[in-house]
Amino acid sequence: MTSQNQAPRSIAIVGAGQAGLLLGCALLDQGYAVTLVTNRTPEDVWHGRVMSSQFIFDPGLQIERDFGMNQWEAQCPNTEGIGFSIPAPDGSGKQALHWHARLRAPGQAVDQRIKMPGWMAEFQRRGGELRFEEVDIAGLERLAAGHELVLLAGGKGEIVNLLGRDESRSPVKQPMRQLALTYVKGMRRFDYFECVNFNLIPGVGEYFVFPSLTTKGDNDTQVCDIMVFEGVPGGPMDCWQDAKTPEQHLEVSLNILKTFLPWEHERSRDCELTDANGILSGRVTPAVRNPVLTLPSGKLVMGLGDAAIVNDPITGQGSNNATKSAGHYYHAILARGNQPFDAAWMRHTFDDLYDNNLSAVARWTNSLLFPPPEHVVNLLGAAQQLPTLASRIANGFNDPRDYLPFWFDAEGAGKAIEQAAAPMAA
Repeated sequence: MTSQNQAPRSIAIVGAGQAGLLLGCALLDQGYAVTLVTNRTPEDVWHGRVMSSQFIFDPGLQIERDFGMNQWEAQCPNTEGIGFSIPAPDGSGKQALHWHARLRAPGQAVDQRIKMPGWMAEFQRRGGELRFEEVDIAGLERLAAGHELVLLAGGKGEIVNLLGRDESRSPVKQPMRQLALTYVKGMRRFDYFECVNFNLIPGVGEYFVFPSLTTKGDNDTQVCDIMVFEGVPGGPMDCWQDAKTPEQHLEVSLNILKTFLPWEHERSRDCELTDANGILSGRVTPAVRNPVLTLPSGKLVMGLGDAAIVNDPITGQGSNNATKSAGHYYHAILARGNQPFDAAWMRHTFDDLYDNNLSAVARWTNSLLFPPPEHVVNLLGAAQQLPTLASRIANGFNDPRDYLPFWFDAEGAGKAIEQAAAPMAA
C-alpha cells in the first residue's frame, strides 16, 4: 500500500481470468495503479465457448467475499457435499460402492463467461485500466518499462510457455486424460443433498457432475449442470474426436453414461445443451512452471495462477488454486511496501505458496491419474461404512493438505480408518 505523499505503485497483469481479475480488483482497493491486459472483450467471453468447469470450494469463495467479488453468490446454486461411486465390475449397472458426505460449507460454480465480463466491469469501476490487445515479448517489454511489477496470468497460449517447466516439480510429463465438458439443463436430482458426484470407472476414467450458474441469451443467466469427463487415453472414454457438432458431443456424453454409469444416465437422459458453446474437449499436461521470466532487456515478469501451475481437472482444484494464488500474492505485495519486486522476492513468494499449499494439491491430483494403491482403495471402501471417514475425505477437497497424513501412506490410512471406526465401537 502506498502512503498519501507517494504516487501509487504500478502493477500490470496480463490475463483476465480468475487469478488476474481477482488480484487486480483487490489491489485497486488498496490504492495501487493496476493495468490489466487481455485479448478478449467482455462480449467475446460472454458469447464464446465455455473455458472450464470452475467449481470453487468454500475457502476460495471466502477469498472472493473478502475482496468484495462474490457478485453471484446469492443466485448461484449451492453444492453441499461430495458423492463417490464405483460401478460393479460385473457389468450389472449397479454401484459396487457409493457414499456421500457433507462439506463443512457449500461450494459454487459460476460460468467464467458470466464471471469474467462482470469482473472486468468491476475492475474498471474500481479505477483500473483495462486494455484489449495481444501480448507478446515486445508487449511484455513495454509493460515492464512502465510498471514496477508485471504479472503473467494468462493460463493458455504460447506466451505462458516462456516461463518454462520446473521439471523437479512436474513429475507427470504428458496428458493423462482426454477431457470433455458438457453444460446441460434438465438433469434430475438425486434424493440426497446436492453433491459434486464423482464416479470412478477403473481402467476407463472418471466422471463428475455438479450444478452451476451459466449464461442465457445476451444478458441473462440460468442454472445448469456441468458434466466433466476424464477418459484414460486410448480407452473407451477417449472418444470425442468424432463429435463434430454440439449435438454429437451431447450424444457421446449420454452414451458414456448409459454404458458405464446407468444411475447417472437415468437422471440425464432428457438433458439438453445449455447452448451451442457449452461444450469443450482437449487434453492437459500438468505442469509447474518457473515463476520468473527474464526478458531480453533484463526486466522481470512473474507468473500467476494457471500460468505458473496447471493441474489436471480431475480434482476440481484449478479455480481454487487460482483464487488461493491471488490471495497469497495480494498479501505478499502489500507486505513488500515500497521495496523492489526483484527476482528473489518473486521466487520466495511463489515458493512459499507452492511449498506450503499448492504442492499438496498437485501431489494429490497427480495421484488420482494413476491406478490407486491398495490402501487408497481400502480408504474409499471403508468410507461407505464410516461416515466420519467419508466426511474427512470429502472435506479434503477444501484443503488437500488435510490428505497428507493418510492418503499417501498405508500406515496413515490404517490409522485414519481406525480413528473413524473407534466412535462407532464405543
